[in-house]
Amino acid sequence: MLLLIGSLVLFMLIGVPIAYSMGLSGLLYFLVYQPDLIAVLPARVYAGMNSSVMLSLPLFIVMGHLMNHGGLTGRLIDFCMLFVGRLRGGLGLVSVLTAMVFGGISGSSVSDAASIGQVMIPAMKNKGYPVRTATGLIAASSTMGMIIPPSIPMVIYAFAASESVGRLFLGSLIAGVMVGVFMLGIVLIIAHRSSFPCEEVDLAPARVLRSTLEGLPALLMPLIVVGSVVTGIATATESAAVGALYALLVGLFVYRGLSFRDLPKLFGEAILSSANVMIIIAFSGVFTWILALEHVTQMIGMLFVQLQLGPTTAMLAVAVVILLIGFFVDVSPAILLLTPVFLPALKMLGVSPIQFGAVLISGLAVGLVTPPVGMCLNVCASVSGESILSVFRGALPFLVANFLVVVLLCLFPALSTWLPALLMGQ
Repeated sequence: MLLLIGSLVLFMLIGVPIAYSMGLSGLLYFLVYQPDLIAVLPARVYAGMNSSVMLSLPLFIVMGHLMNHGGLTGRLIDFCMLFVGRLRGGLGLVSVLTAMVFGGISGSSVSDAASIGQVMIPAMKNKGYPVRTATGLIAASSTMGMIIPPSIPMVIYAFAASESVGRLFLGSLIAGVMVGVFMLGIVLIIAHRSSFPCEEVDLAPARVLRSTLEGLPALLMPLIVVGSVVTGIATATESAAVGALYALLVGLFVYRGLSFRDLPKLFGEAILSSANVMIIIAFSGVFTWILALEHVTQMIGMLFVQLQLGPTTAMLAVAVVILLIGFFVDVSPAILLLTPVFLPALKMLGVSPIQFGAVLISGLAVGLVTPPVGMCLNVCASVSGESILSVFRGALPFLVANFLVVVLLCLFPALSTWLPALLMGQ
């Protein structure tokens, strides 16, 4: 295991992409310790991504791309402005609320940061918000994109854990909403201390009706996708296909932000995004197989037992590891690395895979806003022109919401398990 992990870290440090780092470290392990099994490596690579659940991944990515480019950002902002725009720090509150709604549509935090940041960072800057605070808020609030269902990282975790996508979507819903509520509270506190302005909102009935009708098609997206999975009407793959078709029709004929000429480019971007994830998944299959051969999960489980760690203490300890890994490893490979290591051991202690999934996704979301990897951090820094460290300092007060939710998920399993049990049974 020292050779496996050491070579993986070494390859990553010298700049080899993490997918190929996992593949090379696995190959090195077999060359040294299991040369007789090296002929089965191609089959293990294929087996790593051979799953019906993985069919939903490119469809969810297509759905997000279509909605992001279909003209919904401005309409969602106008809709959210009706509810919180007149409060102190209205633009900041609108940013958080829009990120919550957007998270249920795109399934990607990076997409949220780019789409919302391009509109809201200049708007907050013009209203007197410090650029660092405005940019940090967008970066931090975008973390909800991968927590609130439908969530692309949660689909990857469902594959890695062999769990129901519908249950996992419901398991992360309360966590995502809690992050948003706590973040709204933090914005209100900072807004009153800094005397951020309120916004003038036209609440004439005609205006309210227009904003509501324009926002309604976007708001129906998560209900269609998640609702069809939860009720058993469709599988995750079928619901993703329906969602992609719905996003295409809304973008072309309702919002009219898309044209048929845009589709080849958008589909090409979605194909590249899907391929990047699938390569990681393929090579992680080899890595996971080696962990099973070396009985790593059993050793970790026995370590938990020997240390007499209860489920809550073990979850808190694992949450610390998740947060640390998130600083240096991107979300998808981190899920595929950590799930086979910790989930079997935690299940021995009675921890639900739904709870672990909610903690894993919520914890790794923090890594999107922390240097050096922080994808959302880089996106927001690019939009605002601020340095990465400046954006990170601006995001820190708002990330308190994320840390608090991770701790609460560890302490109170029902926050993640109650809703799936209620709506989908035991």
